[in-house]
Amino acid sequence: MDEDLPVEKPVYRIGQDASLMSAEELQETIDILRADIARLEREIERKSASRNAAEAFFKA
Repeated sequence: MDEDLPVEKPVYRIGQDASLMSAEELQETIDILRADIARLEREIERKSASRNAAEAFFKA
């Protein structure tokens, strides 16, 4: 029954030794990290916009 489960790749951890990863794995990790950075930057923008709106509301 366990053989039917998909094999999960190990998760990359920041600072992890990358010397054992293949070039393909490294590129895939970079792509994943870039996508997550973009997601986090969008969240910062969203929070900043909310904060700015709240500050403008309470200054009025």
